[in-house]
Amino acid sequence: MNRIIPVESIESRILIIRVRKVLLDKDLAFLYGVETKRLNE
Repeated sequence: MNRIIPVESIESRILIIRVRKVLLDKDLAFLYGVETKRLNE
């Protein structure tokens, strides 16, 4: 599926943990439009 995700939507989900930028698996799965368990497979 091709869809454009606004940069603000991605930026708002980025966390800083120990000086590194990270995305949680649940947020990444949301951006890809899949369930978290499918992303982790």
